[in-house]
Amino acid sequence: MDVDRLRLDTAGTEHCIHLNNAGAALMPRPVVEAVVDHVQLEARIGGYEAADHRAEAIEGTYRSVESLLGAQEGTVALVENATAAFSQALSAIPFREDDLILTTRHDYVSNRLMYLSLRDRFGVRIDTVPDGKEGGVDVRRMIDAIHRRRPRLVAVTHVPTGSGLVQDVAPLAQECLRREVPFLLDACQSVGQMPVRVDEIPCTFLAATSRKFLRGPRGAGFLYVSESALEQGLSPLFPDLRGTDWIEEELSQPAPDASRFENWEFAWALILGLGAAVDYAVDLGLEAIRERVVLLAQRTRTAVGEVPGMRVLDRGNTLSGIVTVEAESIPARDLMTGLRERGINTSVVERGSALPDFDERGIEAALRISPHYYNLEEEVDAVAEGIRELVRLRRGGGPL
Repeated sequence: MDVDRLRLDTAGTEHCIHLNNAGAALMPRPVVEAVVDHVQLEARIGGYEAADHRAEAIEGTYRSVESLLGAQEGTVALVENATAAFSQALSAIPFREDDLILTTRHDYVSNRLMYLSLRDRFGVRIDTVPDGKEGGVDVRRMIDAIHRRRPRLVAVTHVPTGSGLVQDVAPLAQECLRREVPFLLDACQSVGQMPVRVDEIPCTFLAATSRKFLRGPRGAGFLYVSESALEQGLSPLFPDLRGTDWIEEELSQPAPDASRFENWEFAWALILGLGAAVDYAVDLGLEAIRERVVLLAQRTRTAVGEVPGMRVLDRGNTLSGIVTVEAESIPARDLMTGLRERGINTSVVERGSALPDFDERGIEAALRISPHYYNLEEEVDAVAEGIRELVRLRRGGGPL
């Protein structure tokens, strides 16, 4: 991987050390150009006309995402973000009172809020399968629960927002496939930093975003819908005219493909940026991306863990590019602010985004450091040195 060339493609590397890729990564030049070019085209000839003019390129975004996922043509819907994708998938499940959702302790907060809403409105039950001793859901216990309890849905977050954990989701998806139980995967933090393929993780639905490790623009995402789900007629609770035809006054018909989950109104510039981001990642190779991201993340854990008073929080058999740490003497938000003033971007995960995990370990908030393949080893060392300086200043009683 030619990191120098990749950094030339990434204008933001000239202005800051960006270690907040789990929030929103720096976009590479082809992505920025795809977005800006289309906005300029809309300004010249009009929004509808620009979409018609770029119809072939827009169609190419679908093919690119399908290729990224190893998915069949017609199984990808383009949406505004991962949460919109997840909610569309949830709305397609015909829940009844006492139906069971099986999940894990590492749900993304918005996903768990949706489950709670389903519980409050429709009497759906929620059960959380415990972790194994190394961290991450206990796969054996989850498979046993799928077999014995016959849930209406199994929903799992692949990589949590507040942890470096990578959950072992493939055997869960395979068991759900055998038992004909829908499996919904939140791949928001995993797509773009590692290979995620539906021919290896045979999920019913997969929700993801553009802005994180894929390095696309904010405001775009996608939903994978399996061929079997389409054949069963699963469709969103609140359809839009893009994905459903109004046949007669009292009759409608959903589209035959995943577009039944889409809305008419799109920011097509962002969709084209998403396509460019996917192509960029595929050209680099997801295995090569994963290798470098894991290397940089491990270097981060080692370097920050050597700072007196710092604790690395990540645990699990497999770890991702997300590094979470806690300081004995400095609140996470103060650390983030102090680092940002030094030109280093990180982020904070509050307790309310990771309740079961953080409460068990007595964590109020964590500093999240998330390097990507275009970061340098020296930048990882710089964040550790920045934290060391902030810890030293706090112990000395001075301002951060």
